[in-house]
Amino acid sequence: MQFHHHGYVSTNPKAQPVAGTGIDRPDVLPEEVDVLIVGTGPAGMITAAQLSRFPHVTTRIVERRGGRLQIGQADGIQARSVETFQAFGFAPEITAEAYHITEMNFWAPDPENPKDIIRTSRAVDDEMGISEFPHLIVNQARVLDYFAEFMRNSPTRMEPDYGWEFVSLEIGAGEYPVAVELAGTAHNEGQRRTVRAKYVVGSDGARSGVRDAIGAEMSGDRANHAWGVMDVLANTDFPDIRTKCAIQSHDGGSILLIPREGGYLFRMYVDLGVVSEGDHGKVRETPLEEVIRKANEIMHPYTVDVKSVAWHSVYEVGHRVTHRFDDVPTAEAGARAPRVFITGDACHTHSAKAGQGMNVSMQDGWNIGWKLGHVLEGRSPESLLSTYTAERQVIAQNLIDFDRTWSSMMAKKPEEFENPAELADFYVRTAEFPAGFMTQYTPSMIVAEAVHQDLATGFPVGKRFKSAKVTRICDTNPLHLGHLAEADGRWRIYAFADAARAGAPGAALSAFADWLASNPASPVVATPEGLDRDAWFDVKVIYQQDHHSFDLGDVPAVFKPQVGPFQLNNLENVFGTYKGEDIFEERGISREGAVVVVRPDQYVANVLPLGATDELGAFFAAVLGSKRAETV
Repeated sequence: MQFHHHGYVSTNPKAQPVAGTGIDRPDVLPEEVDVLIVGTGPAGMITAAQLSRFPHVTTRIVERRGGRLQIGQADGIQARSVETFQAFGFAPEITAEAYHITEMNFWAPDPENPKDIIRTSRAVDDEMGISEFPHLIVNQARVLDYFAEFMRNSPTRMEPDYGWEFVSLEIGAGEYPVAVELAGTAHNEGQRRTVRAKYVVGSDGARSGVRDAIGAEMSGDRANHAWGVMDVLANTDFPDIRTKCAIQSHDGGSILLIPREGGYLFRMYVDLGVVSEGDHGKVRETPLEEVIRKANEIMHPYTVDVKSVAWHSVYEVGHRVTHRFDDVPTAEAGARAPRVFITGDACHTHSAKAGQGMNVSMQDGWNIGWKLGHVLEGRSPESLLSTYTAERQVIAQNLIDFDRTWSSMMAKKPEEFENPAELADFYVRTAEFPAGFMTQYTPSMIVAEAVHQDLATGFPVGKRFKSAKVTRICDTNPLHLGHLAEADGRWRIYAFADAARAGAPGAALSAFADWLASNPASPVVATPEGLDRDAWFDVKVIYQQDHHSFDLGDVPAVFKPQVGPFQLNNLENVFGTYKGEDIFEERGISREGAVVVVRPDQYVANVLPLGATDELGAFFAAVLGSKRAETV
């Protein structure tokens, strides 16, 4: 964490200096805003949190509840989400309070006594070392709390506007073309407000009013299997009660057991069977006592003595996704910029058992959040916003396809599997997907063709930037390179040096640094006057030598930008290799060097040779649009 560059700080260093719309921020919901977000679920809150780092963008987020969420339904946090929390500055804190999944156990009927269940196998949660981050279980409400804290500490000092329910919207003309009608709830009961916005983000759940207002339709299979879910405090003789388990009984159905944070609470998804054609939602009235009875039947010979129920529900599994995630009809895609977007459950609904809903929803929100910020601050053309549906609709469909397979397997009877180990094998074989690392965006204005992928095979273009250890030169600290990327809306340019030592004449890195610092086509040069040179682009250099092999004085100035009102040299962007874990070897980086460009949401956008400055300039010319044209 870097601070003091604006002057001495003795208070919480996470609280940034107030700026822009955060100065004299009105408590009352304004009549005009740049972005109005509807719903404070995970997708809405991460969108708001990202936009809170754009001081000159007026963003408000409304919620029909009267205050913070008390009990959340979602609880599974994949490693990709923890990686995201690192960028938002709260991964260590939430990791400390969460339950860590390190293993999953599988139970099935005892062949010699089918009425009883026995443990049949164990599977390590991340056997292949997909991520350095853990797989967590923590209450959704706590995730929202951390995003709210991030917002409060950002320059805009953003807070949710509780007690406002979405009624309708109309898209017209003018600077604020979207008129949103809101009705007061809770402490605002009886009031009505119209807020005009440049853009609206609907994060208002599976029954989204925003989705209906823009005519986006959900399609997919209907619900045909019911599950009772409950968070309980209980005593039991089941030996794996504090381990994630998939439990299959002979004829009573299945249970997915998820231990919760805190050491005592646990969640059970209890199989209630196939829903009949004429049920019409009656299964949702299944009493809690029946769910508990069913759980004990499935777990025989073990028993669960429930002492307290924190939350419970009955739901039917359906898999549905909208055909578009914004207000632009499919036939008009690319012809005009969208004004209204939907995220999270408003776009995709599925079972909870794969633990993907909250996680994928947050990536929806982060994706649209930084893009809105860039367009509204003039960093990028409005065409950037069309990439949201193009990128996230495909990911949602992939999620639906995966969850359909996983939930169907969980609902099978043991005798329906060709191989008794099929469920456990599927869990291990597909580990990268539930961990959140299968996403790979296709070429667009913000993802280049992978023409030079061989220069950095460990950083596939379109996939998230997979971190590796390096040593920071200025203080000799070993660090994960990717963990230093904050959710601050900046692009990352990682310059991996050629084999020449720092300062050596004729080095390819030196020529690249000169171009980056002064050439009119350089993206860094496009940074507007009055901002620090690293305000839009975080530029780092990684040398092939260790930290004893050169001094900071040998490093080109573009990697040591001057920041803050005192124009202090930022010395923390220069790295050498880490002993025993050479990043060049770990990530397949050419010894001739490479440039790796990473988007604000941590996805690799381009891989280039150090000498391909024309290609790099052309790539950012599209990203920066008119801003680039003004500079050149």
